[in-house]
Amino acid sequence: MFTLRRALTLVTAVVAMAGAVLPAQAADIPAPGEIVMSPNIQHVTNVPKPEALADIHTDMAFQGDYAYVGNYYGFSIYDIKRPKRTSLVNSVVCPGGQMDMSVYGNLLFGSVDSSRNDDSCSSTSQPASVKESWEGIRIFDVSDKANPKYIKSVETNCGSHTNTLVPDRKGENVYIYVSSYSPNAAFPDCQPPHDLISVIKVPLRDPTAAAVIATPNLFPDGGYGGVQLPYPDGKSATTGCHDITAFPEKGIAAGACMGDGILLDIRNPEQPKVTATVRDETNFAFWHSATFNNTGTKVIFTDELGGGTRATCNEAIGPNRGANAYYDIVNGKLQFRSYFKISRHQADTENCVAHNGSLIPVKGRDIMVQAWYQGGISVVDFTDSAHPQEIAFFERGPDNTAPALSGGFWSAYYYNGYIYGSDFNLGLDVLKINDWRTNRANGVKMRSLNAQTQTSYPEHGH
Repeated sequence: MFTLRRALTLVTAVVAMAGAVLPAQAADIPAPGEIVMSPNIQHVTNVPKPEALADIHTDMAFQGDYAYVGNYYGFSIYDIKRPKRTSLVNSVVCPGGQMDMSVYGNLLFGSVDSSRNDDSCSSTSQPASVKESWEGIRIFDVSDKANPKYIKSVETNCGSHTNTLVPDRKGENVYIYVSSYSPNAAFPDCQPPHDLISVIKVPLRDPTAAAVIATPNLFPDGGYGGVQLPYPDGKSATTGCHDITAFPEKGIAAGACMGDGILLDIRNPEQPKVTATVRDETNFAFWHSATFNNTGTKVIFTDELGGGTRATCNEAIGPNRGANAYYDIVNGKLQFRSYFKISRHQADTENCVAHNGSLIPVKGRDIMVQAWYQGGISVVDFTDSAHPQEIAFFERGPDNTAPALSGGFWSAYYYNGYIYGSDFNLGLDVLKINDWRTNRANGVKMRSLNAQTQTSYPEHGH
């Protein structure tokens, strides 16, 4: 049914795409579960979350004709050869959040940032204060998509909240940069100050020999000390990193490290070195993730204000907190250009904040698709990094299938002509954008996508 609210939302989208920004009013918030979208987005299909995975969907990775979707209870593999008929191939039950994932060759690497009584897929929760508890990286052989095999675990300090792959230039090894945080003096394997990341080396000929080879200290000065104030005014101290995005062919990486944003030199992947640091003591509460543009001359950092469990997309919080921040890289340093936040206000029951996304491969333009939890999926052109503009969006009304402040899209990534969104509770959504600014991307074929391991856009048809 084409409601008045939907009509208003579409008019807002058209005006926004013309260059204006019209914040939505409370009356424009869709009804629970109602889909609203800009005219240039098509909802292709939804594949419900598998019953075998009882917790929420998380991050995604892609390879060939398959999508891998994480879940606090394990992961699922989907056949996306025909996106309109996307189907579940198999689900692997292996509890231990949050299952941030990367894939390389026949290997899948999953992050466990949940203290377990052992490293098995039958493990149960156990306090990190118990020395024998385990958390870190699980490695699966996914050569048989219908029957993945768990082949190796690697324990890391403070577990693994996220992981980033850095292949070596010879094709002999792949390195995993493990990001983790929140040390505690009561945790034997997660002691303060934890200003480090863990570097795992995986020999591709013998991945079961994977091991931690280095724990470089990225913040010898301790990093940002934070501001201890109640939400929404607190600022996180730096005690490790939340996420690192690598651009191996350019020898660089960008880290979102709670209280700091950093650039890294990774030409020697075993010894990453910080080359630039930036802080935002006015608006950023928690540096969450980073994305380069295709030329490696810009970085988008995201602020996860409220940890993803707060209603931050409203008038009270405003446009500059819980947002993206755009930086140009000038002479090796980070120079701030602007903020961007979706202008559509969300209900007080809707968790909404800048979250995971990826570039849409249009040469000559900088365009990114991004998840905003219950704020939906947004497509932003940041070719002019001082004036980013939303050009498309998709969202649902409040998710009434789960408790308040616990729904929406964790990740939204573009892969081979389609946008894939991983919804906490509602499964995997497939979207198609039809816009003059993005249509050239339809001819770009990628062999894989790990959003935290960027590569330059391939030529059309490759």
